[in-house]
Amino acid sequence: MTDKILSFLTERGCSVPRIGLLQPADPFLDTAGEDLRRRIFLTADQAGASLCLRPEFTIPVCLAHVADPREPARYAYAGTVFRQRRDEPAEFSQAGIEDLGDPDEAGADARSLADAMALLRHVAPAADWRVTLGDQAVFDAVIRALGLPDGWRKKLVRSFGSPEKVEGLLAALGAPRERANGLPPAISAALEAGEEPALRAAIAESMASLGFPAAVSRTPRDIAARMLEQAALDNARLGEDQIGELRDFLAIEVPLDRAGAALRAFSARLGGGMDRVLEAFEARVARIAELDVDISRIAYDAAFGRPLDYYSGLVFEIGLAGADRPVAGGGRYDRLLTLLGARQPIPGVGFSVWLDRLPIDRALKGDAA
Repeated sequence: MTDKILSFLTERGCSVPRIGLLQPADPFLDTAGEDLRRRIFLTADQAGASLCLRPEFTIPVCLAHVADPREPARYAYAGTVFRQRRDEPAEFSQAGIEDLGDPDEAGADARSLADAMALLRHVAPAADWRVTLGDQAVFDAVIRALGLPDGWRKKLVRSFGSPEKVEGLLAALGAPRERANGLPPAISAALEAGEEPALRAAIAESMASLGFPAAVSRTPRDIAARMLEQAALDNARLGEDQIGELRDFLAIEVPLDRAGAALRAFSARLGGGMDRVLEAFEARVARIAELDVDISRIAYDAAFGRPLDYYSGLVFEIGLAGADRPVAGGGRYDRLLTLLGARQPIPGVGFSVWLDRLPIDRALKGDAA
């Protein structure tokens, strides 16, 4: 089966990189977070370096591209991966395409979605597919328009796609501020006033009184900057109207052909300022439509995202109508290759298909997986 899928993908202009079964574990843990550790199969080499059985293909493909960049480049893969999943086998097959280095983001995004849909139609032509699309950049633009400090903005963006986490952060943003801080009065007063010189002086005096030399640990300047940053987060609050606006945004769910108008109307409610990101959104929708994809059958869900730092724009998933689990997912991850060591930012977008969740067409069965 994988041979026929790879043949289909290479016909779409992709090369097939050699991706080893054992991979360095740190790139996966550094980019996906420590929560991944309990779901991957870890081991070590003779020197003690952490390795893991390949949990997915995107990061190894990107690492291979960083080591030997040829831009733009399209890579296809199909093979076995290993990751703990609830109620499903931990060893399963994935296939997909990673599209790296193409500066035409709208075109590459549209191609990625169209390629994923074409592969699914190839392996299961009679299936009824549902497609959901979201946009990390639109959510980020909404948060910016609400005027939150960068720290809160980053927290919300990192939680986007996890309704429970987003709701918890909204509850914290709407809660009354706790005033007690247990700090010495001089430090507390300077912090409350937001006066950095006075805060540095109070911290330096406190350190000296406790016998901490100025050259040890962090300097009063470093401590004051961190305390002011944390205070900005602690002090930031959204009013009921602003929280209501954010909830209204997250409730937007319309066919993709109506999404641009819905987002323009919502931006007007916030006073505008989202033109650049909405122009990019609309350009992508237009390019998807040019690829003979029926955009009226794609759902735009404003609350759909991925709680990973490196996703930066388009996100999508495809599933069988009436099924709970997606069979394919993808998106734009422009920040990923820099995190993996690229010297310059490299745009990237891709998708993966979970082959074990597919109703495979009879003609594709019989190959060795």
